[in-house]
Amino acid sequence: MPRLTGGRVQEDTLWACTTCGACQEVCPVFIEHPLKILQMRQNLVLEQEKAPGELQRTYRNMERQSNPWGIANDQRMEWAADLDVPTIEDHPNPEYILWVGCAGAFDARIKKQTRAMVKILNTAGIDYAVLGHHEGCTGDPARRTGNEMLVQALAEQNVETLKSVNAKKIVTSCPHCLHTLRHDYPQFGGEFEVVHHTQLIDHLYKAGKLHSERSPIGKITYHDSCYLGRWNREFDAPRDVITAVGVPNVVEMTRSKRHGMCCGAGGGRMFMEEREGERVNVNRTDEVIETGAEAVAVACPFCNIMLTDGMKQRNVDDKIAVLDIAELVAQSLPDVPVQSLIRKKDRV
Repeated sequence: MPRLTGGRVQEDTLWACTTCGACQEVCPVFIEHPLKILQMRQNLVLEQEKAPGELQRTYRNMERQSNPWGIANDQRMEWAADLDVPTIEDHPNPEYILWVGCAGAFDARIKKQTRAMVKILNTAGIDYAVLGHHEGCTGDPARRTGNEMLVQALAEQNVETLKSVNAKKIVTSCPHCLHTLRHDYPQFGGEFEVVHHTQLIDHLYKAGKLHSERSPIGKITYHDSCYLGRWNREFDAPRDVITAVGVPNVVEMTRSKRHGMCCGAGGGRMFMEEREGERVNVNRTDEVIETGAEAVAVACPFCNIMLTDGMKQRNVDDKIAVLDIAELVAQSLPDVPVQSLIRKKDRV
């Protein structure tokens, strides 16, 4: 018989998977399709040495600069150039490590949500610090595309760093980082309490540490991230935060919660081109447009990027905003005193 991987199951079929988990969610006989697909990807990458050109570049970027974008690692803290963000060197033993993530540090659009999260943490008086230049890619794109050798190297380095700073709690805005840190890192000796930023923000509202003054949006819908929703079963925290902000009109899309529609970026697809059929992010964008909402709230950097691109492709980016939950909250909060946002060395 023909080879299973790349033969009976075509390579393009394997690489098309976004590992969203929708197939496994509805399977009546409980087949774990994503796991089988990842194992076949491992065979392609590690044994047959076959990986799409885009992924090969992504791997090189992660090996050389510890981020999929290939941006020089010495630029990892430029997102905080004018902010007073405590680093682990300046503030050892914080309650929380704010895991910024590669998108949060390097992507121009996602830097805004990282800065919004800093405003939220400062407003609530949370004891936190960032790893700064010591942070590296968690290895999610490598693991979801079958490059186990690379993810092992990245994970071991990050676990060593986190243990060296005595990290106990980690908060991250990226569900892919969340999933990797929470479920994969224990395999490498990294046992940490990892929460998503929507879960922490929800807790801060319920604890009375955050109070929104006004809702910046009148009508909004929420897009479930596959890696926050289906894979980590967090559907309520983002919605509870939207309610706490006081948005007067919240409308659900037909495909939501455990049956939510993927943005198209998971499973390494963020760094690969779609060449056949309808683009996944455009399909989801059309569902957002159908709701008539002024904005779509997201809780994942990849979802943010993909839906922003979808809005541009449908020429509605000036009508429908794509906002991370942290951005929605930050816009609803009173301004933090300037002295809390300016670096100490710049104060007068």
